[in-house]
Amino acid sequence: MDVLPNEEEQMVKNLAREFLEAECPPRLARDMEKDDLGYPPELWKQLADLGWLGISLPERYGGQGLPLTYLGLITEELGRAIAPVPFHSTMVAALTIAEAGSDAQKQDLLPRVGRGELVLTWAYSEENPRLLPETVQCQAVEDGDNFILTGTKMFVDNFVAAEKCLVACRTAPASGANAGISLLLVDAGSTGVSQIPLTTLAKDKQSKVIFDGVRVPRSSLVGELHQGWPIAQGMLDRGTALLCAQMVGAARKDAEMGIDYAKNRVAFGRPIAAFQSIQHICADMILWVDGGQLLTYEALWKMDQGLPASMEVSQAKSFCNDKCEAVVRSSQVLHGGMGFMMEFDLHLWYRRVTAWSMRLGTSFEHRSRIARGLLDQPGRVRLGMNLELPA
Repeated sequence: MDVLPNEEEQMVKNLAREFLEAECPPRLARDMEKDDLGYPPELWKQLADLGWLGISLPERYGGQGLPLTYLGLITEELGRAIAPVPFHSTMVAALTIAEAGSDAQKQDLLPRVGRGELVLTWAYSEENPRLLPETVQCQAVEDGDNFILTGTKMFVDNFVAAEKCLVACRTAPASGANAGISLLLVDAGSTGVSQIPLTTLAKDKQSKVIFDGVRVPRSSLVGELHQGWPIAQGMLDRGTALLCAQMVGAARKDAEMGIDYAKNRVAFGRPIAAFQSIQHICADMILWVDGGQLLTYEALWKMDQGLPASMEVSQAKSFCNDKCEAVVRSSQVLHGGMGFMMEFDLHLWYRRVTAWSMRLGTSFEHRSRIARGLLDQPGRVRLGMNLELPA
């Protein structure tokens, strides 16, 4: 396994960086924090024209069919630029539809995603935020050719911009045969759907979404009835690995800003980077970012190969949660009080990395998942998205 980018991947990464440096300044992130939609449609269309929205979607449906590592490189650069676009939410939902959706769903939705005409999101977490099947209490009851969906989802990303939301819901009690979970594609504008904006540290668009007797056609079922838990596991793993890529990109940019400042900030007649304690901080930041990057691309590579990757996903997320957060905190330390001023751009990266570290599983949850796998079976283990504490 070689997790370092090959020549073609490096070219994609470089082109993405050049484009975002030109088209996505920090001012755009500031502006979108105050915008009702939360993203600029013109930039979204540019991403589509560049082929980014279809880069890992099947060629049959207008995508390029490239491995997830390519999507990870784009996501990393978007994180570096803190680009205010609904990329992560749309890609996670689209990849799940590409994996488990019906032909009709794929034909209808995936080409529109690739052309930048459709924003998607997905909803899993509820009052109990753990990523376990038993925490899903949002219910869908069969009613002829429809389901009646009732319940509440928390921290739904970009719901205000999305046309459709992929919802994990309970359609049956858990049994020995299945977890009783199904996935439904719900029109965000359906009667009975409402949302309450949530104020987050990142100041991005997160919503509490309430489904009050929403009528959803049976044709909107993704996968088989009651058999949605394995599909949801794959969706959560892909989403977590791509979120790690986003965190790594943002943390690396933040580290570079801190190191550049240390080289130019003069104290006691010399740059503060000349002091050994500052040098150690700078070295640690790069070690932590590189470590998170390697773990992230190992997880993406294993998913591309069709290999069990849940352990690697949890290794990447638990490491990135701790170390990417440590990077942005260290950069704040290097900048001193200036780093905490709202007029100074550094906090834009700090707030986002910190917020992302609390999404899709905390360090505690992912370490528990790793420990459980080690206890269940010595050596390499394939795990589901089971984040319970070991017994």
